[in-house]
Amino acid sequence: MVTVYGNDFTTPEQQPSEPQRIGQQPTGPAPGGDEPAAFRALLAGDDRVEPRDEMPEGYRRTLVRQIAQHAHSEIMGMQPEGNWISRAPSLRRKAILMAKVQDEAGHGLYLYAAAETLGVDRADLLDQLHSGRQKYSSIFNYPTLTWADVGAIGWLVDGAAIVNQVPLCRCSYGPYARAMVRVCKEESFHQRQGFEILHTLSHGSDAQKSMAQDAVNRYWWPSLMMFGPPDDDSPNSAQSMAWGIKRFSNDDLRQRFIDMTVPQAEALGLSLPDDAIAWNEERGHYDFTPVDFTELFEVIRGNGPCNEQRLSHRVRAHEDGAWVREAAAAYAAKHAAPAKESVA
Repeated sequence: MVTVYGNDFTTPEQQPSEPQRIGQQPTGPAPGGDEPAAFRALLAGDDRVEPRDEMPEGYRRTLVRQIAQHAHSEIMGMQPEGNWISRAPSLRRKAILMAKVQDEAGHGLYLYAAAETLGVDRADLLDQLHSGRQKYSSIFNYPTLTWADVGAIGWLVDGAAIVNQVPLCRCSYGPYARAMVRVCKEESFHQRQGFEILHTLSHGSDAQKSMAQDAVNRYWWPSLMMFGPPDDDSPNSAQSMAWGIKRFSNDDLRQRFIDMTVPQAEALGLSLPDDAIAWNEERGHYDFTPVDFTELFEVIRGNGPCNEQRLSHRVRAHEDGAWVREAAAAYAAKHAAPAKESVA
């Protein structure tokens, strides 16, 4: 499984034998014998479920998987743009990019903390990431070949993340929903930073505009894949929507992103690599070419352009930082001992 900034889906071979379909969106919690009455009452009242509340084990497991993989995506997402901090074209660009990469680290911290309220250990979650038992967003397995890619990631990838994450601010699980409020505000800044980079390039020299167009061409389709497979092939969505974890289907979110992005591309003076994009007056949305998800599932299986590089770098950084964790633990233990003696 892999999460894409809060979404959650599987490759075809990972899907359950009797997948739940979402042709009809549920309006309440799915039938479940282990759902406490108090839990069902909270969902029915559109209230928040808090860590102290009773909850079905399936709900807890789903949240742990989704929040952890969301957190993994945030920290893995530091790598593609972190590669450009030392090569940013000006001191201003460098300072902004450093702040953005630091933001992503902070998002990971918020989300790991939210996952821990469900009774899991952060170190165990990281072990699962490093061993490949838990995944992260497929989009971060693509390379950043030019400075314009930093702009494309900000505009398209963070833009897709915002569309996906804003509804999570109304997630039924309180700690996750509250963490997403700040995350979304910062992601909004990131999206505008990317737009501004591309706007500068697209209004620069012919070579700069060409570089911006090339970056958009390469990141457009992977950005659309971030919302997951079509609704009919997304077996986890029905239950997540019934539990109030997810508010909109993959296809609804993808359409919303396209409707938002096409006018922005026109403002940039750049084209999107899909000749089928056209306003449909009857639907009130932009038409577009159906996404070929073959590539997405190959990336999830570990066959993306940078899968091995990204995970190896992450494991190496974790091992190199062992002394910091040990020092922090020793410091905490040293200062905890006098406090216990004082209480005694």
